[in-house]
Amino acid sequence: MKRRTFLAGTGAAAATVVIGSPIALAQRQPNEMIWADQLPGNLDPHALFDVPMQGYMSNVYDTLYAYEGNPPRLVPWLATGHTVSEDGLTWTFKLNDNVKFHDGSPLTAEDVVWSFARLLTLKRGAASAFLPVLDPSNVTAPDKTTVVFKLKHPYVPFLSAIPLVAVLNRRVIEPNVKDNDWGTAWLSSNSAGSGVYVLDAETYRPVQQADLKRNPNHFKGWGHNAKPVEVVRRRNILETTTRINALIKGEIDATDSYLPTDQVERVMKSKTATVSQDQSMRVMVLRMNNRKAPFDNVSYRQALSYAFNYKGFISGVLKDYAVRNAGPTPANLWGAPKDLTPYEYNLDKAKELLAKAKAEGAPIDRPIEIHIQQHLAQTTQAAQILQQDLRRIGVTLNIVPNLWPQLVASTAKPETTPDMWVHWVSTYFVDPENWIGQMYDSSFHGTWKASCWYKNEKVDSLLRDGRRLSDQAKRTALYEEASRIVVAEAADIWIYNTIELRGLSNRVKGFQFTPVGSGANFRIISLTG
Repeated sequence: MKRRTFLAGTGAAAATVVIGSPIALAQRQPNEMIWADQLPGNLDPHALFDVPMQGYMSNVYDTLYAYEGNPPRLVPWLATGHTVSEDGLTWTFKLNDNVKFHDGSPLTAEDVVWSFARLLTLKRGAASAFLPVLDPSNVTAPDKTTVVFKLKHPYVPFLSAIPLVAVLNRRVIEPNVKDNDWGTAWLSSNSAGSGVYVLDAETYRPVQQADLKRNPNHFKGWGHNAKPVEVVRRRNILETTTRINALIKGEIDATDSYLPTDQVERVMKSKTATVSQDQSMRVMVLRMNNRKAPFDNVSYRQALSYAFNYKGFISGVLKDYAVRNAGPTPANLWGAPKDLTPYEYNLDKAKELLAKAKAEGAPIDRPIEIHIQQHLAQTTQAAQILQQDLRRIGVTLNIVPNLWPQLVASTAKPETTPDMWVHWVSTYFVDPENWIGQMYDSSFHGTWKASCWYKNEKVDSLLRDGRRLSDQAKRTALYEEASRIVVAEAADIWIYNTIELRGLSNRVKGFQFTPVGSGANFRIISLTG
């Protein structure tokens, strides 16, 4: 099947671009920005939990707290502040009283209550972070500016995870509810927010384009930005070369933040664009389906861990625009053991472990598959490096092109989850819970984060205790112990912590990176020329 990529110009007119053909763009206005980054699979912020959704949600919706800066810090947003009871069970948030949704109606505590009830009832997207500790009936609004959460048991990462939940306008959603779906079908291609930008639903094309218009009445105001961007045209250009060429030609203003390192020098040498290089908390991982033979054998997984050429990939392919990460938690975050020894590239060791796995009954001769994200060159490069070295030790690895939405959908069951697949675990919220907590606690099975289907009762216990303790030193010890076990059992192959590379047009001013949302905060950006 021929792959296609899409880029639309101003208005509703769109140009369909076959890979390798020139991009057709209508003339854009000086205060319009074209942001060529991946779009979420749909627009319902309670249905999806990934980087594309973060970039969209952070601009169209508001949350009680938000992240700013790098390293990211939590700041009150819809809320003016909060208090926590001594037992850690009752969290009370006070709201700004001057917030309005895009339709002009006021945002009140009842909207927050309804939004959490919707998320928890749908049990999709970021709901997995809250379902173990929160029932819909335990989110209440004593008055218009007060929201109270009563947890089942202490959950220390609760505040860190609060920015995952967009507050929705129930008044525009409820008339569009069908068959008790909480408006999911309608919201997948519409918006119901209060954020700094407003979706133009008329020009939206799923996964291809989304036009966002500035909300001049946002409660935070625009005094910080004398020349804000009036229209942001989000475009999904699947093919890497097409994206880079469009940036250099001045046809787009930004690429995604996965810019291939072999393109960095080319962009930097251009007269039209530059590259933002930012230390992040985004861990690249090769997932292994621990439920499928031969991956259900620890020795086999360890063999594959020794068969990846980490230095060759990080230095040779990535030109050292990355930092080796020994385990699932970013090395620049507490909870990652400083003394954790990473797997090294050692084919002799890999052969020994393959022989051991065979002696243990593992079907090591079975050809295996690794699914890559076809629009992200690094996933292909990583798979090819592993494929080459596995061939040398007698393992056949087939590379299967795929797309993010399909990969996420496949991970709902172990039977449909690929043998292996390549992705990153980005900063959705800043706590070890975001990484090791939700990747290796078996209660998260059925989510893409826990798609290796790893299960270890000791690790489950450590991670669950880590959520309940308020003492960070004790939490650190628990996460470090869990990391050592998970790495020893080679649940996955962890490669690096990212230096995010995003191509930016020279006309983009004010861009500020934060790992949460990968810097897609349009409120602070302005344009020149």
